[in-house]
Amino acid sequence: MFEAKRRAGHRAARSRDPERTRSRLLQAAYQEMYRSGYRSADLDAILAAAGVTKGALYYHFDDKEALGHAVVDEVIGGSVQQKWVQPLRTAKNPIDTLVRIVQSESLKKEDVQRGCPLLNMSQEMSGLDEGFRRRTAKLFKDWHDAIAQALLDGQKRRVVRSDIDPNETATFLIAAYEGYVVLTKNLQDARMMQSGQRRVIRLLESLRGKDGRTKRRVKAAWPIGVR
Repeated sequence: MFEAKRRAGHRAARSRDPERTRSRLLQAAYQEMYRSGYRSADLDAILAAAGVTKGALYYHFDDKEALGHAVVDEVIGGSVQQKWVQPLRTAKNPIDTLVRIVQSESLKKEDVQRGCPLLNMSQEMSGLDEGFRRRTAKLFKDWHDAIAQALLDGQKRRVVRSDIDPNETATFLIAAYEGYVVLTKNLQDARMMQSGQRRVIRLLESLRGKDGRTKRRVKAAWPIGVR
């Protein structure tokens, strides 16, 4: 039966754009898993949202687990890279960059309800599946290392305090940030995240070095449309 699905998938893929089909499957799977969690994610709902057949699904992914792993690696991982890693890699002043990232946190109702996709997947699957645990651990490490390296580079430019440990500070920042995301999701109240933004930004401001204090500090602000 599996081989029949695979052959059907090959025929379907030849008649369509395989990369586009794969991308649609990943995005549909991400949305379904973000909404319902990995274990409760419905493959039929994913197929309907992507507008593809089961044959196309099995052409690109061996099973649901392979699809979930790809969602972590490519979709959630891509978001971590875009939001945190890439901006910090090119940051002249990591404090300014981190403040802007924290300020950009979405306070839309659906995002408050669902929380952080990386944290959700890690909490749900790390104790159940080693493949998911390794993948989410890698993304947390990428995030941590990006902050730590940016802080270290900032210390060399004297825009970050020299008396802090970049690795420990990066860990604490992630823990504080994700802690507020969890509390916000639990309370279903964006005001908790607003409070978290203010507190984390205040912490970031306290990390400024001698040369970093001479520049105008970025004031806390909320995304457009949030009241």
